[in-house]
Amino acid sequence: MVIGQNSPIWQRLRLGLAALAVCGAAGCAATFNNHGYIPPEEELTAIVPGVDTRESLETSIGTPGAAGVMRDEAWFYTDYRVRNFIYRAPQITERNIIAVSFDDEGVVQNIERFGLEDGQVVRLSRRVTDGGIEEVTLLRQILQNFGRIDVASILGADN
Repeated sequence: MVIGQNSPIWQRLRLGLAALAVCGAAGCAATFNNHGYIPPEEELTAIVPGVDTRESLETSIGTPGAAGVMRDEAWFYTDYRVRNFIYRAPQITERNIIAVSFDDEGVVQNIERFGLEDGQVVRLSRRVTDGGIEEVTLLRQILQNFGRIDVASILGADN
């Protein structure tokens, strides 16, 4: 049986290859995830340093989304956008940080905005505590325990 180029088998094969090519191209496309929250600009411009307090900010723009960004001296509102590819590590493409600093009485002192271009790479130090345990193989541990076993007490033959 000779299969021509206009046969139904060739048409299905071409359609299948075209669908495979479209799926492959779609798999290479980036996906974006947005995280965090920054209050709108009009709400930020309504904050008056020296007048507004923590309590007034809670009612007007709300508290930061995570407790880790609320400290006595400042609140940090953050948002960022991450680009993900299937074949590459995620990459932060956009980041905004709003820092609202307070004095000792909880009155707003300053509002600062930082972007991705203001960021610095922070190198984390890795501190490992020595457990004091030597590397002992399982076989060595088993053999060391043989001298500690009192067979008489196990068999109930106490004198």
